[in-house]
Amino acid sequence: MKASGAAYKPVGLLLGAASGMVAGAVFEQAWKIIEGEGDAPDATDEDRTWTQILLAAAIQGAIFAVVKSSVERSGAVALRRVTGARPG
Repeated sequence: MKASGAAYKPVGLLLGAASGMVAGAVFEQAWKIIEGEGDAPDATDEDRTWTQILLAAAIQGAIFAVVKSSVERSGAVALRRVTGARPG
């Protein structure tokens, strides 16, 4: 492993944790707009329909993937600009 890749590991972990929190907050706001309800359904929530549960899961997954990719890409670009090397 290159030194730049090893240096990026802790930064990548912190960015991953932060992106998870951001994605969760974005999803909560998106769910409020979509359904007008405060809490998104859990898979085990028997008071919600299959449609609500699967829609929530699909939206949450899409938001998480977009936020995660954006954060990882930004981190890689920043590392390349600072060190001249690509992570990994």
